[in-house]
Amino acid sequence: MKIDVLTLFPRMFEGPMGESIIGKAVEKNLLEINISNFRDYSDNKHQSVDDYPYGGGAGMLLKVQPIYDNLRRIEEVSPETEKRVILLDPAGKRFNQKMAEEFSEEEHLVFICGHYEGYDERIRSLVTDEVSLGDYVLTGGELGAMVMIDATVRLLPDVLGNKLSAQTDSHSTGLLEHPQYTRPAEFNGMNVPEVLTNGNHKLIDEWQQKESLRRTFERRPDMLKKVELTGQQLKWLEEIYNEKV
Repeated sequence: MKIDVLTLFPRMFEGPMGESIIGKAVEKNLLEINISNFRDYSDNKHQSVDDYPYGGGAGMLLKVQPIYDNLRRIEEVSPETEKRVILLDPAGKRFNQKMAEEFSEEEHLVFICGHYEGYDERIRSLVTDEVSLGDYVLTGGELGAMVMIDATVRLLPDVLGNKLSAQTDSHSTGLLEHPQYTRPAEFNGMNVPEVLTNGNHKLIDEWQQKESLRRTFERRPDMLKKVELTGQQLKWLEEIYNEKV
């Protein structure tokens, strides 16, 4: 996968994009990340990228020209790839795990990180997606882009050491992940559930599924409205509900 990021603060990406899972993906040539400062594409001598809005209003707007020319340069460098161009915007569609899965199927992603009061509306005509990290406003799109890149890259083939890790993550299955334990089996009077230590994989799988339902029911019951449960899962959910009343 190839990822391009358009930003006014390229140094913000130096640490996060070079460490941990993302850094290893780059080292293994599974991922290529290019960070562009779109101020470099400004066509005026002061390299300004923003201006006052027509009609008045508070704040400054990002100009269309620098971003347009930056995108055109990316196309010149990589004309062979189909690009999904993502505008980080509080008014965009909320990012979630399903979107990360969609992004992970793409060959080339381009993220545009905004600043100031907003965008010249014509910038929206240059993108394929307008995406928000959540219902709050950040000082810029950089942190949102980093989160989306991280959530996407970890889903790429061979990026995670264990292929099942991404498949069983919270939100990937539509439910929260079940509780997990490691050694020692007992610590300060706190014990690992016996079912996990008896070697019966059928019972372990059933316990994990039920505890995944329990955790989702207790912490994110809204998620249960969006997932199609099996008959057995519905029976377990009824048991969990009766335990609470």
